[in-house]
Amino acid sequence: MSSISDPIADMLTRMRNAIKAGHLKVDMPSSKMKIAIARILKDEGFIKNFKVIDDNKQKLLRLYLKYTPTNQSAILNLKRISKPGRRVYKGAEELRPIFNNIGIWILSTSKGVITNKAAKKLNVGGEVICEIS
Repeated sequence: MSSISDPIADMLTRMRNAIKAGHLKVDMPSSKMKIAIARILKDEGFIKNFKVIDDNKQKLLRLYLKYTPTNQSAILNLKRISKPGRRVYKGAEELRPIFNNIGIWILSTSKGVITNKAAKKLNVGGEVICEIS
């Protein structure tokens, strides 16, 4: 069994594949970072809900995807920005609105994992994990 070199990219790819297939939920191995990202996605209205399932080995993170009445996904684009081979950092002054404030950046900062909007208010920068719109 091979280990995943970029678990966040794996999470985004699983979500992207589930959305394309029209699934209502998607499971993945859990981690503190993934739970923090899931919490932001729920708070920003990109997913319905999430829960952590204990299966006696590694905990699983289950995301319940959100669709419109016309079966259009609430998530249009998932993009990994900072990668293990190339980290991307932005200062507070460099944070800008994404897709006319429809999309968000998720950042890892000294204040925790937060959105670009929250980071701008707190005047902190950090590593840009991903872009979601």
